[in-house]
Amino acid sequence: MDAQRPARETHRPIQRFRDGAWVCVDDAVSCEEPMEIRLLWEAGGGLQRRSIAITMRTPGDDFALAAGFLFGEGIVRALDDIVDVSYCPDEDEDQAFNIVTVTLRPGLEFDPSRLERNFFTTSSCGVCGKATLDALEVQGCAAVPPGLRVAPDAILAMPTALRHAQAGFAATGGIHAAGLFAPDGTLVAMKEDVGRHNALDKVIGEQLLAGRTDLGGHVLLLSGRASFELLQKALVARIPVVCAVGAPSSLAIDLAESFSMTLVGFVRPGNFNVYTGRERIQG
Repeated sequence: MDAQRPARETHRPIQRFRDGAWVCVDDAVSCEEPMEIRLLWEAGGGLQRRSIAITMRTPGDDFALAAGFLFGEGIVRALDDIVDVSYCPDEDEDQAFNIVTVTLRPGLEFDPSRLERNFFTTSSCGVCGKATLDALEVQGCAAVPPGLRVAPDAILAMPTALRHAQAGFAATGGIHAAGLFAPDGTLVAMKEDVGRHNALDKVIGEQLLAGRTDLGGHVLLLSGRASFELLQKALVARIPVVCAVGAPSSLAIDLAESFSMTLVGFVRPGNFNVYTGRERIQG
């Protein structure tokens, strides 16, 4: 795999109104650029190449983002399904870092017709359009098994731990985060991005590229709301407990209930709401 481009930030001159006066300052803002994900695989005696997604993301952890996206969509199931992840060498230097090609292992079985619906995404909503839970069942997802237990105090401590790890948010105030925690509240992995879905794909993709595809011993914390798409990605990664600082959507609650996941929302100092899977919360 190629060396990855490091995370980037940008600054803009702004006029700030504070305490009745205007002041000109140089303000740090979240960097947002498009990234195209391309697939390369063998079929019919030759190599097939197809662009399958364009997402607006914060540059950095691009390979993890691509791998996490493909894992969440069921195109790859394990690290061995990926031969290589690289930037596109055929483009000019600036454009090359915005195109990531994932080469699949020879003989990998997947349905290329699924790629005919291009997954064009935006930073605001990520991959949209899955309107039913049936798609997850067809993809082979089963209910998440019981076992993991989390103390309320551990959940309440997670937002502070996540925020302290968010260098991008500290600089810009305008970026999402997803954090993977041990049951005792220890932060295991954290990624930031202007897109909520991208941040989670980066977390899961990093684990995939390290050979870890079953994250059943972990708790996920989202810096914003919990949507259907985010719960879907957590389900594919087998994460049993999903917590969010914001509210869950109705379809996210339906998904969590259907697949025996614990869904926690409005995690604030001293309180939170449990929507499904209360049995995994101690006390």
